[in-house]
Amino acid sequence: MARTAEEAAAAGRPPSAVVASLMLGMALVALDSTVVATAVPQIVGDLGGFSVFSWLFSGYLLAVTVSLPVYGKLSDTLGRKPVLLFGMALFLAGSLLCALAWNMAALIAFRIVQGLGGGALQGTVQTLAADLYPLKDRPRIQARMSSVWAASAVAGPALGGFFAAYAHWRWIFLVNLPLAALALWMVGRHLTEPVRSPGRRGPVDWAGALSVFACGGVLLLALVQGGVAWPWLSAPSLGLVGAGILLALLVVRVERRAAEPILPGWVWRRRTIAAVNLALGALGLLMVAPMVFVPTYAQSVLGLPPVAAGLVMSVMTLSWPLSAALSQHVYRRIGFRNSAAVGITLAAAVLFSFTLLPQPGRPWQPVLVMLLLGAALGLFQLPLIIGVQSTVGWSERGVTTASVLFCRQVGQSVGAALFGAVANATLAARLAHAPMPGLPDRLDGVSKALDDSGLSPAAAGYLREAVAAAVDHVFLGATLAAVLALLVLLLMAPRTFPVLPEHREE
Repeated sequence: MARTAEEAAAAGRPPSAVVASLMLGMALVALDSTVVATAVPQIVGDLGGFSVFSWLFSGYLLAVTVSLPVYGKLSDTLGRKPVLLFGMALFLAGSLLCALAWNMAALIAFRIVQGLGGGALQGTVQTLAADLYPLKDRPRIQARMSSVWAASAVAGPALGGFFAAYAHWRWIFLVNLPLAALALWMVGRHLTEPVRSPGRRGPVDWAGALSVFACGGVLLLALVQGGVAWPWLSAPSLGLVGAGILLALLVVRVERRAAEPILPGWVWRRRTIAAVNLALGALGLLMVAPMVFVPTYAQSVLGLPPVAAGLVMSVMTLSWPLSAALSQHVYRRIGFRNSAAVGITLAAAVLFSFTLLPQPGRPWQPVLVMLLLGAALGLFQLPLIIGVQSTVGWSERGVTTASVLFCRQVGQSVGAALFGAVANATLAARLAHAPMPGLPDRLDGVSKALDDSGLSPAAAGYLREAVAAAVDHVFLGATLAAVLALLVLLLMAPRTFPVLPEHREE
């Protein structure tokens, strides 16, 4: 007989079929972006739409981010299982629609549908991980989830390249169908939850959900497209920001009147949750440096091919889950906050060390930096997630987990806009004073210029130095974000997290 989530947590031995289905669901989300990125040239060649293909990623990211708070509250109100089943079914439907897309606009729209399903998967799987395991065993499941992301970072580009080269890009989405169907069946068959009394279920705040979705979508659209599709101070940017502010005021008004708000005020009134939200928002900010700019550095400065450049960044995902799994030995001795403080301090030092790499350098040097960064961030992130989930009960865990993931996603969007502007400004300033003509003035044109066989050795060397300077400035900004996270922990987070008695270790 299948055990309930509560019984499994009490026994410390959750059903293996449930754990396997959660890992499979997380793999669907983790593989998505890396698989699609590899096949972009084939997709554009087939469907066209080169000027808007970036929305394959931006649209998906927007949908995941703005839906996280909604799904978090729904999982606390309706239960984890219906939300997870809905997310898996929606992700499956979105994948099928993507495989059938007839032009780029349709593919982008269906990617947004996929993202709406991915938001339910990402938030609910993380919440169930805390439901299924007691505090002393929770690092085990979190390490498994981290290993899924690590494996996906390595396997995704290879899988996407294989389908694009030897089959068809549509198989990138079709392969999701049997995997999502299997995960859907396993969750439906094996996961059971305790029946909750009607008195504990408040009305669903649909007005709040729609207003949060609209506000988040508009503000994230301004961040994602500002400085890319239009200048920051242009009418579209200012109009979107203005509309976002008005919608934010509407969210506050609606949520204050709601009996069960999607974004309850206690998320920010409780010091522990507020501090973790801000700290992981800073994590999302600094993660843009290794994820976006290290591959560019590896290709443009070190001259590595695209696959090798991607591997330079992905080695970070090898040390991250190992460090996360071992972090329990640290936080059990010095506490959640102090463990995270040690991790982010080490991360700040590693990020700064990137700016000290010699030019021209050797590929093993950024590889070593990425390995050390992954180890530091594993020690930083996992204690905070486990700690904050342990300060709330079942009925608040979905909202709490969703708020943490939401802040990390928003931080990543802000970081992409901010550090993109820093890199472009640095590069433009260097190239404006170039001793030779004909060089690009934007980061996007660097790779093409370096591939130009007609570029003189002096011009190529100057261009590589300009890119290195731009990436160094980005890593300085990431270092400041790490310092900001450290200050948030030291000044806001309590020295000892208020873990609920039923979650304390024996």
